[in-house]
Amino acid sequence: MTVPITGIRLALLTVSLSLGIFMNVLDSSIANVAIPTIAGDLAVSPDQGTWVITSFAVSQAIMLPLTGWLARRFGEVRLFVLSTLLFTFASVLCGLSVDLPMLVSFRVIQGIFAGPMIPLSQSILLANYPPEKKGFATSIWAMTAVVGPILGPILGGWITDNYSWPWIFYINLPIGIISAVFSWILLSGQETTITKIPIDVIGLILLTIGIGSLQILLDNGNDLDWFRSNTIIILGVVSLVALSFLVVWELGETHPIVDLTLFTGRNFLIGTTALTLGYLLYFSTVVIFPLWLQTQMGYTPTWAGLAAAPVGILPFLLTPFVGIYMGKLDLRFIVSAGFIVFAATCFWSANFYTEVGFVQLIEPRFVQGLGITFFFTPLISIVISGLPPDKVASALGLSNFCRILGGSFGTSLSVTLWERRESFHHSHLVEHINPFNPIYTQAVTKLQTLGLSGLNGTEFLVRTITNQAFMLSTNDFFWLSGWIFISLLVIIWFAKPPFLAKGSVAAE
Repeated sequence: MTVPITGIRLALLTVSLSLGIFMNVLDSSIANVAIPTIAGDLAVSPDQGTWVITSFAVSQAIMLPLTGWLARRFGEVRLFVLSTLLFTFASVLCGLSVDLPMLVSFRVIQGIFAGPMIPLSQSILLANYPPEKKGFATSIWAMTAVVGPILGPILGGWITDNYSWPWIFYINLPIGIISAVFSWILLSGQETTITKIPIDVIGLILLTIGIGSLQILLDNGNDLDWFRSNTIIILGVVSLVALSFLVVWELGETHPIVDLTLFTGRNFLIGTTALTLGYLLYFSTVVIFPLWLQTQMGYTPTWAGLAAAPVGILPFLLTPFVGIYMGKLDLRFIVSAGFIVFAATCFWSANFYTEVGFVQLIEPRFVQGLGITFFFTPLISIVISGLPPDKVASALGLSNFCRILGGSFGTSLSVTLWERRESFHHSHLVEHINPFNPIYTQAVTKLQTLGLSGLNGTEFLVRTITNQAFMLSTNDFFWLSGWIFISLLVIIWFAKPPFLAKGSVAAE
């Protein structure tokens, strides 16, 4: 890139790139609260509706390792603008979908173009800020990225309730066009050097087949009764073979699509493992929480969004300060504090009951934001610590690839666990529904006095039992998540300080 731009042009570029980041991050959360509505409109079950989330995440993750090659081949500016425009066009196609296969297909396309947008926006932004202001630029980038999880659930819920779910995709049209057009104009003549290097085609094919098959397995496993189904067995074998060959191939490839040698670095391995598992658990709560509120608690998408949104308030306010001061502390303490907050809020949420109030719901969500503040930025610093400058971009790409896959896998696994535990609790609760149980007979008598007799009374009892079974299942999910967060405390302490990139000097 040539001489960086300055003044009002730099300010406008910052806004333009931030709009692209905002739109991208928004799409990873805006659909969450709309899943029950989308599933109902397209005549599929809510767990099938979550494919709208996982298809986007997987395709986005697969594209991340390709971003570096694409940027060198076509130029960062050209790639960012093109990705933004095609992402916007794919958003419109998502809104026009009339069935689930069509919507999932267009979400895959949307995720493909979403992959390069975030790393390129950060790279272009940093390239145009002077060294003494790069910290400020990073803070702006981080704050913009955090706004999405705050506004996504609220905006998604409000649009779904007051208009229709396709509009959660249509709103990208003006944002995407403004971001692409202004970025292209402002960065005219600022294109990066274009170099032609070979692409690891075999690695890309193996990666796509392996990860794609595994995600399809996870998405359909519950409906097909897992490994009692020949389809699931075939998908498992294909995924295992493809990923095994991928590891062998990449270790011997000169220009690997995934640089697996990074995992030989202790801090990269520990940091990426903690980041992936932590995000898997966190994103699972982001999916299950609004799903439970809408399907069992009678919440509208708007109110489910309002209940989920407070998680982003503290990160928005505190993330810049963590970035400024974390160089003076052992990052393991900061990340540990984040895991403790995550665990505490999960245990807190595990005490919800069927009559829980709105304020009680949002209290742990608000506090959970503190965990996010202490989670992402410090862990990324641990991931890249000790790496030479020429490895940092690859490390960030690979760690984000693992993180996004973790969120996608977490979505499928958490919905399966949630439904399985509901079935378990439901079977135990109905054991008490018999004429020899005095509590049951008293309940039937009371329902009759209220005018609910015969089938009406039975229907009411069945609905109540199902609601209670899902409540117990939700409690189980949060308890398990809390204990896994506690176990991550052990993992992070295997990282080894100092947590600086190779060649950096510690702050005074």
